[in-house]
Amino acid sequence: MFGDSLYILLKLSLIKKANFMKLISWNVNGIRAAVKKGFLDYLDKEQPDIICIQETKAHVDQLSSEILEDHGYNTYWHSGSRRGYSGVATFSKEEPLYIQEGLGIKKYDEEGRVLITEHEHFLLYNIYFPNGQKDEVRLKYKLQFYDDLLPIINEQVESGHNVIVTGDWNTAHHSIDLARPKENSKTSGFMPVEREKLDLYVEDGWTDTFRLFHSEGERYSWWTYRFGARQRNVGWRIDYFFVNNDMVHLCLDADIHANILGSDHCPVSLTLDVRSNDL
Repeated sequence: MFGDSLYILLKLSLIKKANFMKLISWNVNGIRAAVKKGFLDYLDKEQPDIICIQETKAHVDQLSSEILEDHGYNTYWHSGSRRGYSGVATFSKEEPLYIQEGLGIKKYDEEGRVLITEHEHFLLYNIYFPNGQKDEVRLKYKLQFYDDLLPIINEQVESGHNVIVTGDWNTAHHSIDLARPKENSKTSGFMPVEREKLDLYVEDGWTDTFRLFHSEGERYSWWTYRFGARQRNVGWRIDYFFVNNDMVHLCLDADIHANILGSDHCPVSLTLDVRSNDL
């Protein structure tokens, strides 16, 4: 009898584990540098179902076989026309049903900012959102990117898909999301006009999954390399997993892993319950 009970518990545990999916997003600030700093060791240890990386700063022909093949993942890359700049990649244990490089908008696609993969239970947008700090031209480009993306993902939800949008959004949404809000109110990344764009996403039915589970401050995902900012935790939370509101009930956990080094960003994660009867 005891043996039967143990067997049932073990079987239930395995079934429950099989129902979970762990996704990680990480701006690695250069995949070749990240590999030298232990990226593949981290991947082997964590074993996420999917990991999305941003700022790969490399074309596929610049990568070694250990990055492309030797880690148990199917890998997909979208690089910009300019070498050593931007770029995104998605590693998935299960082969996606569909892969799309870019949004189909030339001015964004030539910078290698978006990789879309379709999985059994959701569409996944892996995005390196533009940074607006260089000048007014780049700020306008960033704001237009937010405007152009929103109807695209809304249309996917309206057509019946659950959608995850992850990556480096390059904007801290609220004062709680950075260490020095007053000092940065006129800095791109926390300007009112940028934060209002994220407000529009929320108003249109998108949820920042981290805030489903964490209301506390001083949780950041990016720190400048200068001034010992990371050691003092003077950072910004600009890396997110957003999901459409109808997908919120599938979210089991979301977190920030500030203890993981190797980039000026740290990984962020989302854990899902993908039991088919809940979808």
